[in-house]
Amino acid sequence: MQIINNPNKSQWLDIVKRPTQTLDDIEATVIDVFNDVKQNKDSAIKKYTERFDGVDLVSFLVTDEEITKAVAIIPENLKKAIKQAKQNIEAFHKAQKTSKIEVETSSGVTCWQEKRPIQKVGLYIPGGTAPLFSTVLMLAVPAQIARCKDIVLCSPPNKEGKLAPEILFAAQLCGVTKIIKVGGIQAIAGLTFGTETIPQVYKIFGPGNQFVTVAKQLATKFGVAIDMPAGPSELLVVADETANASYIASDLLSQAEHGTDSQVILVSTSKHIIGKVSEEIERQLEVLPRKVIAEKAIANSKLIFVENDNIALELINEYGPEHFIICSKNENFYVDNIINAGSVFIGDYTPESAGDYASGTNHTLPTNGFSKAYSGVNLDSFLKSMTFQKISKKGLVNLGKTIELMAEAEGLQAHKNAVSIRLKDLK
Repeated sequence: MQIINNPNKSQWLDIVKRPTQTLDDIEATVIDVFNDVKQNKDSAIKKYTERFDGVDLVSFLVTDEEITKAVAIIPENLKKAIKQAKQNIEAFHKAQKTSKIEVETSSGVTCWQEKRPIQKVGLYIPGGTAPLFSTVLMLAVPAQIARCKDIVLCSPPNKEGKLAPEILFAAQLCGVTKIIKVGGIQAIAGLTFGTETIPQVYKIFGPGNQFVTVAKQLATKFGVAIDMPAGPSELLVVADETANASYIASDLLSQAEHGTDSQVILVSTSKHIIGKVSEEIERQLEVLPRKVIAEKAIANSKLIFVENDNIALELINEYGPEHFIICSKNENFYVDNIINAGSVFIGDYTPESAGDYASGTNHTLPTNGFSKAYSGVNLDSFLKSMTFQKISKKGLVNLGKTIELMAEAEGLQAHKNAVSIRLKDLK
C-alpha cells in the first residue's frame, strides 16, 4: 500500500481515485449485449453465458430437484448460521416499516400516504470467484417483508452449469419465486427486456463488477429502476494512536479479497499506526487463500496521514466510502459529523464483516462516491410511497378559489374549469 503524508487538499481527488475502468471502455460492450438480448432473447443469453461463463446450458432455470440436492449437502452448522443471519436481517428490516400518514391539511381536505410493494423485482447475486449467498439474504429478506409478488434471482453459473448450494438454500429460505442461472451483462439485459425464460422486472437490485454496474445504469434508459450504482467493493478506516493495528489490517484485507478492483484506504492521525498497519497487512496477507486477488487490490490502496480529525473528516466526506470504520477515541466526532458513507462501523469490536453477513444491516451499498446521493438497500427500496386525497364538498368550497386563482395565473384554463364546474353545482 502506498503511504501518503499530509496531502494537499488539491490532491485529494487524485489520491483516492477509484481503480476503475473508464465508462467508455465498458459502455460499448454493454450496449452491444443489450441490443442482442433485446432482439434475440434466450438465444443471445445462451451465447453470452457460453462466452463469458464458459458453460453451454440447455436450460437457465433452476429446478426444484436442484434445490433439494443443494439443500441436502449443506452442513447443518452452516444452515444454522444462515438462518441466524436471516433472523437478524429480518428484525432490522421489519423495524423499518412505517404506518399510514394521514393529515387534514385544511377543513374538508384529507391527504394520506401509504406504501405498496414493487410487484416485480430482480435480484442480482454475484458469482465468480466468491458466490455471495449472503447477498441473497440482503435482497430477498426485505423483498419478502415488502411482499413483492415476483422475486426473480439471477446469478452466474459455474463451469458445471450450477449455482452454489448456499445460494439455492438462501433463495429457498427467503421466498425467491424464480432462480435463473445467468450472470453479468446478459442477466441485467434479460431482466430489463424479458426473454422466453427471464421475466421482465420493474426494479433491479444487487452489486456486481463494473460491467454489471454500467448495465444497471443502462437499464434505467429502458424504464427499469435500479437500487443504486453498486460496483467494486471499497472500505475506508479512520484511526488514531489508540487503534489496534492488527484489527485494522484484517478489515482492510477483508475488503481487498473481494476482487482485484476493490479499494481500501486508511486515514490516520498517527504515523505510528500507519507503520504498524502496513506491517500487519504484509503479515496477514501471506496466509490468505485469496492472496493473489487481495495483493492486486492492496496495490491500488492508500495509507494516508493527516494532522487532525477535522482534516480526516473532510477527506472522508469528500471520498464518500461504501463502508466506513471508526477506530478512534473521538468516535462520537465522526459519528455525529459523517455525511457521506454507505454504512458506518464503530469501535474495535465492530468489524465490517459483521455487516456483510449477520448483524442485521444491509450490505448492498453505494460505491464509487455515490454515497453522497444514494442510500444503501433498505425496506423502502422495495416499496413505493403512494399519496391519496379526499375532498368533501365543504373542503372544495374552502379551497376552490385558491386553485382557480393559481390555475388562471399559470394560464391553464381547463385546470380552473375542473374546479369551477364543481363549485357552480355546490352553490
